Amino acid sequence: MKKIAVLGSTGSIGTQTLDIVREHQELKITALAAGSNIELLEKQVREFLPSLVCVYNEEKATLLKENIKDLSTKVVSGMDGLIACASETESETVVTAMVGMIGIQPTIEAIKAGKNIALANKETLVTAGHLIMPLIKEKGVSLLPVDSEHSAIFQSLQGENKADAHKIILTASGGPFRGKKLSELENILPKDALKHPNWAMGQKITIDSATMVNKGLEVMEAAWLFDMPVEQIQVLVHPQSIIHSMVEYIDGSVIAQLGVPDMRLPIQYALFYPERRNLLKGERVDFVKLQQLTFEEPDMDTFYGLRLGYQAGRLGGSMPTVYNAANEWAVAAFLQGKITFLDIPFVINEAMSHHKLIKNPSLNEILNTEQETYDFVRRYAKSV
Repeated sequence: MKKIAVLGSTGSIGTQTLDIVREHQELKITALAAGSNIELLEKQVREFLPSLVCVYNEEKATLLKENIKDLSTKVVSGMDGLIACASETESETVVTAMVGMIGIQPTIEAIKAGKNIALANKETLVTAGHLIMPLIKEKGVSLLPVDSEHSAIFQSLQGENKADAHKIILTASGGPFRGKKLSELENILPKDALKHPNWAMGQKITIDSATMVNKGLEVMEAAWLFDMPVEQIQVLVHPQSIIHSMVEYIDGSVIAQLGVPDMRLPIQYALFYPERRNLLKGERVDFVKLQQLTFEEPDMDTFYGLRLGYQAGRLGGSMPTVYNAANEWAVAAFLQGKITFLDIPFVINEAMSHHKLIKNPSLNEILNTEQETYDFVRRYAKSV
């Protein structure tokens, strides 16, 4: 029996993780955590009967506690509650699927408690990779990527000498606006940006895909996961989303991982690694029907959020935190109708230009940089 805690259980990755748990009786949920969706969380608690559950929102936690008082599940809240779920005694693996930098501290505490990490929270490595990776090594735990692209890279490295890897090729669908120019994106509404052509994801990551900021984040995450300079990580637009990423080796060979766009595949791979299990309800690639796989260079003039991601990755230190925090604020503001779609990378650029780089930030400095960036972009947005 493999025991699992899921942070972000009501989100896209969290709910798909629970789909896999339903299909495999040897998986058991010991802890669940969510932000505020107590309606769905209550259903999950009643189905999986974890010993511990966290609702980040304290008022909602109080409501959930009342709603499930007939159960023995303990309800906690806030950051302390997330940390309690991440370090819950019984669990062996923690799926970190919460969106945003809120996932950093629980992930650190899970590692310190000796838990293996199934990582679906980009921000953890983007902003604190210099803290996380040495800690993983020190504690002797596993960090298995859940993002489809990073899982593909991980799978493409299996059985190979990692020192022979010459280049990582991260594929991108191009999002809903592939091929568009800046003039065509001036009046984009949230409902337009949320229409991803291939993947069903949460709102934040769907907007990030539309701006291609998600690829900037993924470049930085890949650099930490696979100990590869950002200069050796190439982004390639692949509209079919069948090749999830590739590794080019020093002899020119390229190894890729292919599959249908289904996040349950990388989630299940992370949960059962090194075993492969039958994905009971998953589709398979039909190459005859597919007929072709195509590739394009990303347009970094139109989607210059990706170019800024490379810049943040090269600078390192506290700059990736600024990139991420400015984007988080800008995406939320766009979804609320406060700024335009094209303002998103513009806000990121202004925040990065304003920031004074900290070369090797502590956790406190990372969190302070996040708050300072939020404060700056709020002031900046009001001034223009």
